[in-house]
Amino acid sequence: MFSMVITPILIEAGITGFESPAAEYTQLSLSLDQLLIEHPQATFLGLANGDSMNQVGIYDGDILIVDRALTPRHMDVVVTTYNGNFSCKLFDQHRRLLLSASEQYPPIAIERLDSFLIEGVVSRSIRCHRTSQFSHVCTR
Repeated sequence: MFSMVITPILIEAGITGFESPAAEYTQLSLSLDQLLIEHPQATFLGLANGDSMNQVGIYDGDILIVDRALTPRHMDVVVTTYNGNFSCKLFDQHRRLLLSASEQYPPIAIERLDSFLIEGVVSRSIRCHRTSQFSHVCTR
């Protein structure tokens, strides 16, 4: 488990320079596990593949934090096994559809005879911006 000091400040993208606001805030000792994973015993990581979920901020190569302890709600992003394939989609609970975030992909109706299981709810996603010794995790 990796532990680091978290300074609770909001950082706006696009700021080119500013004086350090950290002196105004207290620091919290918090691990990334504590910050990102609510139910460690029921959580697994997946790797996003494709562009069908870009409009909800999930891009090809992102690491998905999938929580099996969360009860899926209408329009949650979920990881499913659907007829033998893993899929990350929006779950339209009312109409029993799996939806891509892009209109380029048609909805998938979940029929009675389909093999379908919600593996978990995507609670977070992580994007790798710089290569590291673990870059193989973020790329195929």
